[in-house]
Amino acid sequence: MTALPKDAVDAHHHIWRRADLPWLLGPSVPRIFGDYDAIKRDYAIEEYRADVAGTGIAKSVYVQANWAPNWAADEAAWVQGEADRTGWPHAIVGFADFTAEDVRPQLDRLAQPLTRGVRQQLHWHESVPYRFAQRPDLGSDPVVQRNIAHLAERGWVFELQLFAGQTEHGVALAEACPEVTFVLQHALMLEDLSPEGRTMWESGLRRLAACPNICCKLSGLGTFVHRVDAALIAEIVAIAVDAFGVKRCLWGSNFPIEKLWTDYASLLTAHLAATAEMTDAARRALFRDTATRIYRL
Repeated sequence: MTALPKDAVDAHHHIWRRADLPWLLGPSVPRIFGDYDAIKRDYAIEEYRADVAGTGIAKSVYVQANWAPNWAADEAAWVQGEADRTGWPHAIVGFADFTAEDVRPQLDRLAQPLTRGVRQQLHWHESVPYRFAQRPDLGSDPVVQRNIAHLAERGWVFELQLFAGQTEHGVALAEACPEVTFVLQHALMLEDLSPEGRTMWESGLRRLAACPNICCKLSGLGTFVHRVDAALIAEIVAIAVDAFGVKRCLWGSNFPIEKLWTDYASLLTAHLAATAEMTDAARRALFRDTATRIYRL
């Protein structure tokens, strides 16, 4: 493995209990990442720590795993309990519904010592298996914008998950909430690998990078190809770093989803190879410092 910056941070992983995840139970339904029978089980923090053993990962950030929406506070409380018990993870990103008239009571219930942000997946696509939000333009909704602006009062980030076709709504949201830090999930989810699709994705990425309060998370880059593709990872990393700069880029594993097709060390090695020509300082920023700053680790 290419040398890893000391004390690297995994800024995007999930742990879950099967009984608390209705979407993992029963017959499989089409999802972006394909057949997921292999992970329809508990993924405990002990298994995660075994996965990262020997890789140099020293801290991690838990991102909400789509428990039933009415259990969002329970999810945050359970993960906090796991952190109290084991020392992992080191920050929590919970869930809230920002389409509610006033999200603040939900935020009050999410508040744990390690809570650092919230994710509500706003991504929408013409292809139904790729669709999550009810409509594509929630980022431009005044109610959503007003609610997300409240995160600034707590110093919490918003994890922004969009497709390139929703770029204008992502920009509108970031501009409406200038005091909120946004973390762009999965580097804007490049799902169309045609020349036209790549051009649209890069254009969207650069438009979002023009918003100073958006950072880019280099995670989930195997989501649409269902494998570790070193060339694709290198392409996305190079463009994202050029657009955002290393001080606004951070790395995440998206485990255990990526465990469907790879192991942790292989995934990390591909990302390390993609950054091998960077300076030591740049690699420290991407693999450690940006996440440490954003999530106050």
